Amino acid sequence: MPGTQDPRRWWALVALGACMLTLGFDLTILNVALPEMAGQLHADTGDMQWIVDAYVVVFAATMLPAGLLGDRYGRRRMLVAGLGVFFVGSLLGTLADSPAWVIAARAGMGLGAALISPLVLSVLPSLFPDEKERTKAIGAVTAAVAGGMPLGPIVGGWLLDHYWWGSVFLINVPLAALGILACVLLLPESRDPAAPRVDPLGTLLGIAGLGSLVYAIIEGPVRGWSDPLVVGLFPASVLLMAALVLRERRAGRKRGTRPMLDLDLLRSPGFRWSCLSVTLVTLVLSGLLFIVPQYLQAVLGHDALGTGLRLLPLMAGVVVAARVAPPLSGRFGARLVISAGLVVLAFAAFLGARTEPGDGYALAATWLTITGLGTGLAMVPGMDAALTSLPADRTGSGSGLLMTVRQMGTALGIALLGSLLSQVYGSRLDLGALPDGLPARAADSAGDSVVAAHLLADKFDAPRLAASADAAFLDGMSQVLMVCGGGALVGAVVVGALLRGVGRGAGVGGGAGVGTGSADVPSGGTGFADGPPADVPSADGSSADAGFAGLPPADVPSADAGSADVPPAGAGSADVPSGGAPPADAGSADVPSGGAPPADAGSADVPSADANRPSSVRREGDADMASREGDARQ
Repeated sequence: MPGTQDPRRWWALVALGACMLTLGFDLTILNVALPEMAGQLHADTGDMQWIVDAYVVVFAATMLPAGLLGDRYGRRRMLVAGLGVFFVGSLLGTLADSPAWVIAARAGMGLGAALISPLVLSVLPSLFPDEKERTKAIGAVTAAVAGGMPLGPIVGGWLLDHYWWGSVFLINVPLAALGILACVLLLPESRDPAAPRVDPLGTLLGIAGLGSLVYAIIEGPVRGWSDPLVVGLFPASVLLMAALVLRERRAGRKRGTRPMLDLDLLRSPGFRWSCLSVTLVTLVLSGLLFIVPQYLQAVLGHDALGTGLRLLPLMAGVVVAARVAPPLSGRFGARLVISAGLVVLAFAAFLGARTEPGDGYALAATWLTITGLGTGLAMVPGMDAALTSLPADRTGSGSGLLMTVRQMGTALGIALLGSLLSQVYGSRLDLGALPDGLPARAADSAGDSVVAAHLLADKFDAPRLAASADAAFLDGMSQVLMVCGGGALVGAVVVGALLRGVGRGAGVGGGAGVGTGSADVPSGGTGFADGPPADVPSADGSSADAGFAGLPPADVPSADAGSADVPPAGAGSADVPSGGAPPADAGSADVPSGGAPPADAGSADVPSADANRPSSVRREGDADMASREGDARQ
């Protein structure tokens, strides 16, 4: 009963929310710190790529097994371990004095985040047994994650204007320590003995395969694409990833076992092509967030705080699109809205590619805002269309696979687009603009990054070098944006031609989505009374996509691994409707939360189908949705 619950649970929630807030802004805080770090640590473009990608590669490969470790051996225990690893990684990053140490620290932080992100949500059912309180707690935690993303550039900019670059890591230390103390003193232990076994070999194959591919892409411009190591790593990464796929498929064919990655889900055309669109948007966005802060700081000359503030139009565009995408999907269908979003993203990229050295921030603000609009229009219905194409009892594993593929897109976006920028910049820089008598090592550093070139230009009073570096960087940025625009257009054509089985209603509460529970595998709750899942923006625009840069779906503690004895809030049953209409502001328009959609989520002529109800109790008018679900099950 609610009256017998520990009153300290709300203090525990505050601590957990602070941890998730830290993870939220930690995903974007580093973008404004990279130029400053590059100048003080003498880091080239490849080093900066690894500082970001080390976190993402480890996170992507260990998120699912980390969640399973908590399910099998104790969620509180593994959550404390994750916070401890994140604490140590942040402390190491604060004290680092070279790019190599920062990269190592970021890898450790990625491992810690992989444990924290899924397990914070999975401990809430045991901390808040009462359903109403639990849904409020889920809403508070997911709001903390979503709110952290736009705060990241601003907090990072303020810290860098007042302290040294290590402060962007130091801020994590007290919050992680607070989280550890709260977990030890306030959280009950919980586990799920029925969760799938962790596959250490599969995890190592994933890390090695993705890491080899990213390493080859990043080192290509530095070593040369014909270097034996670079040439050898490409086939090695393919073989490693193929071995992982074969191992997971073999595990899926064994009776009574479940694989970490349910690759059979890709057989569904709706899931496959929606997943492709979401991954493409993630790839483009992650690459732009790596490049644009360098343009704002090095070329336009803004300080760190000014850079953070000037990235807000991108976030604003995402929020606006998150509001309009669900009703548009309800009226015109997810396929058309996703394709339109990709076209808008392509237009923004082509507009940004026209940037000249003399252009100010106004043009950048325009195409950044349009980029946010295209991102939201493609991402929101894409996420929902991927999951609504699956049977209700496989949305947990579908969420895990979708999240893993998106993180791979993040890592590859930074590697591919960053390497293209580095290649063009190095080839276009006018070496004749270098000051006379400049040491060879310093001259090489000018060709490594625009930040280093500006530092040398300021030191040796060489305005020609600064102008040449700006022009070379803009050439590289234009090439990157042209590639992004072309890729988005190709994606729009592919989605428009091949995305089938997702009709009107995706994005307005129809079908099975993230958090649609099943009788035997609850995946995190269907009734978010006070907030949507963190990685999918809500219909009222209150939540930006926390998964853009690396967080797993907030309502999916781990793939296919729910708590058998403590079902999450609102988790439906295969034969019992999850029931009722949520409050008007409660649901996520693109992630069904059971019952009727939110008041502002869609048009009145698009009914919402509860994926957990048998067909005999579905509302009249849901024949199209029921047919689509039947196709997905086949």
